[in-house]
Amino acid sequence: MFVESLGGWRHTEALRCRAKLDWVYQIERLLLEFYSEAEKVRLVVDNLNAHNVGSLCEVFCAEKVRSLAKRLEIPYTPKYGSWFNVAECELSALSRQCLDKRIPNIEVLNTQLTAWEKDRNNEVKQVNWHFTTKQARGKLKHLYPNL
Repeated sequence: MFVESLGGWRHTEALRCRAKLDWVYQIERLLLEFYSEAEKVRLVVDNLNAHNVGSLCEVFCAEKVRSLAKRLEIPYTPKYGSWFNVAECELSALSRQCLDKRIPNIEVLNTQLTAWEKDRNNEVKQVNWHFTTKQARGKLKHLYPNL
């Protein structure tokens, strides 16, 4: 799932597995299709070992990796910082609104995800994020040096 919280845009897609290769091709699509005009894309991800620029090196040639990586910014997310991930909030909404019934196969799942995504995007549903920098520093004070 990709979520642009302030723009009210999201993209969802179910894949057969959660492999590094799948992530790499989704990032390529994000940069070349969804945000082709953006100079930089800030991507907040969980700490799955595949979610880094190095994964691009395992799939693409060096020139392509450089062109994608220079447009990608992945800030550090603490190990137990899933609450930073706005996509988690959106996944919660998805679970309540779309995934509350048995879905027989991945094709039907993707059809339903596409319909849900289209509705949410048409409504420009934003994520109303209330967590401030001050609150984050308080919660994560053990990560900040004493100055």
